[in-house]
Amino acid sequence: MEGPLTSDFSAARIHLERAYHYLRGNDETSRSTCEALDLLIETVAEAQHRRPEAGVLEFPPPAAPRPA
Repeated sequence: MEGPLTSDFSAARIHLERAYHYLRGNDETSRSTCEALDLLIETVAEAQHRRPEAGVLEFPPPAAPRPA
């Protein structure tokens, strides 16, 4: 079994934006498709710029005091 794949959000966004620009028609199908592409482009852009969740570093407990 292969490991998890990572998405190339930058490339996906470019292709979605290109598709949007190819749909220049003034018909209902072109307009509704562009609206759907707008939502997809926004979702991909958010995913592209999302920061990974920060992990919590646990420090070792404080050392016991040394006898004088």
